[in-house]
Amino acid sequence: MNETSSQVKLAPAIPDGGLLRLRPIDRRRLQNFKANSRGYWSFWIFMALFLLSLASNFIANDKPVLAYYKGELLFPIFKDYPEEKFGGFLARTDYRDPTIEKEIEANGWMIWPPIHYSYDTHNLDLPTPAPSPPTWLLTKAQCEAAAAKKLGPEKAHLGCSAIEWNWLGTDDQGRDVVARLLYGFRLSVLFGLILASISSIVGVAAGAVQGFFGGWVDLVFQRFIEVWSSLPQLYLLIIVSSFLAPGFFVLLGILLLFSWVSLVHVVRAEFLRARNFEYVNAARALGLSNFRIITRHLLPNATVATLTFLPFVLNSSITTLTSLDFLGFGLPPGSPSLGELLLQGKSNLQAPWLGLTGFVIIALMLSLLVFIGEAVRDAFDPRKTFR
Repeated sequence: MNETSSQVKLAPAIPDGGLLRLRPIDRRRLQNFKANSRGYWSFWIFMALFLLSLASNFIANDKPVLAYYKGELLFPIFKDYPEEKFGGFLARTDYRDPTIEKEIEANGWMIWPPIHYSYDTHNLDLPTPAPSPPTWLLTKAQCEAAAAKKLGPEKAHLGCSAIEWNWLGTDDQGRDVVARLLYGFRLSVLFGLILASISSIVGVAAGAVQGFFGGWVDLVFQRFIEVWSSLPQLYLLIIVSSFLAPGFFVLLGILLLFSWVSLVHVVRAEFLRARNFEYVNAARALGLSNFRIITRHLLPNATVATLTFLPFVLNSSITTLTSLDFLGFGLPPGSPSLGELLLQGKSNLQAPWLGLTGFVIIALMLSLLVFIGEAVRDAFDPRKTFR
């Protein structure tokens, strides 16, 4: 008996949860997630890009991060100073104005972000008419002409080294494409995260009520969802967007009208499956309220199914926002939108850098989210978790 037991191959010990203090099953899921190399590295690449975009104001801005003027330390990136502080007369200071720049440098110093453009900064000294190509694609003659225009004919020989670079060119209004990509990535992900979070809360609550109570409640809710889901969402979104003033939160509210449905069926199925389990009946027999049974005993099981869908819900939210922006029914004009950049690429086929950069960023972002979603789905797959 002892020999037979000693020959049984035991499963490897689960490593300690470390600082996170995870349960054994969660540690196993984390291991499964890490085992999916494509999803694991996609997660870190996506997080790096998202964190980089969160710091957009410090990377691409038309205001200095820090300035020192006549003995006073200024923070232009956080506070708008009137131009009269530097001898001008405008309500807001244009720090790219050569006069203001010389005045501050004569009485102090400035620390600029790596890119001297914000998403809405219009470059008035373009070497070619907008949309201007990336600076590294300019010819020597174009660079010398731009340098002569900015610094005078005697400095024309400095060429491209004397002008401000637009690494990926400008759009049709002379705005830097890199800055718009940075701010656009941040806006798209934040919009998607907020929409996915609120949609999940509403969808999980609706699915939980349906699945737990069943009967007429489930029947009425199900018929309503079937009718609501059959509505042509895109056309309704376009109609509503056309008579409501576009804005971040208005668009969020409009999209929320339809996006919450995506998780209802998953949560409802989980609750219908688990509502008659023994531990639920035991909780009822002990006199626990329905709310307590739902939140403490049934919802944790349904959360697993919900988590596997979240990356795809986020992906869908970003795609919808990009589509509406591309069609002209999305965010207000001037917003750093990736969909608007694609639209500009379509309208300016002579400027391929617009469409290509927008396409590459959107494709990269959505691909990373899909890979992460697949890894999360595998991590929570019970066939892999309990093998």
